[in-house]
Amino acid sequence: MSFEINGKVALVTGANRGIGKAIVESLLAHGAKKVYAAVRDPQSAQPLVAQYGDRVVPIEVDLQNEATVHAAAQTASDVELVVNNAGVYKSESPLSPKAFDALQFEFDVNVYGLIRVAQAFAPVLKKNGGGAFVQLNSVVSIKTFGSAATYSASKAASYSITQALREELGAQGTVVVSVHPGPIATDMADAAGFGEIAEPASLVSEAIVDALKNEEFHVFPDSMAKQFYAGYENYAKNYIEANMAEA
Repeated sequence: MSFEINGKVALVTGANRGIGKAIVESLLAHGAKKVYAAVRDPQSAQPLVAQYGDRVVPIEVDLQNEATVHAAAQTASDVELVVNNAGVYKSESPLSPKAFDALQFEFDVNVYGLIRVAQAFAPVLKKNGGGAFVQLNSVVSIKTFGSAATYSASKAASYSITQALREELGAQGTVVVSVHPGPIATDMADAAGFGEIAEPASLVSEAIVDALKNEEFHVFPDSMAKQFYAGYENYAKNYIEANMAEA
């Protein structure tokens, strides 16, 4: 199912900076009627409001706080597109004494947060005709980096959940997209030591728009991501995206 941005109402988590901010800007550039900027502190989205006026509506969402997610779903009851971009990076190796704390934190936001958003907004999307749900995963969802092991594990889990959402939400007419960037010019990339090779966040946001239009589940938007996908595409097409019940 193709999903056109023009005239639609969207919600983007983690919308105040980095990839999230770029997604808001791309959606508006492609004709989105309104974008809810879902952030922990609504004041942090005021620069977007100053630039785009009432087409941007800040709304409180903390992925660790289920109450804020459900409250946002009630407020943003006109949403037709949900982009769950917010995530955290606090990675440790498996042998680090901080591994358990890092893994617990990253899973709470990157995995449980995804489930909280999906459960809260699935009924909203269904009521509004199906719509679309986009999840920001990562290339590390298919390849673990030892120094980023806990983050990689959380993104592998979120990718797994996204695959399940594709099946379940698809039954209600909701398009699901899984996005797998490599190093993108954000604070997270700097923290991970990839700042020198990071590419613009607009590569991700524009690729999301194209994927929704072209009915693509997987998005590997940047140079490193495309290298990963070159080796992964055959498996992705024949197993992840295939209807195994019909195989």
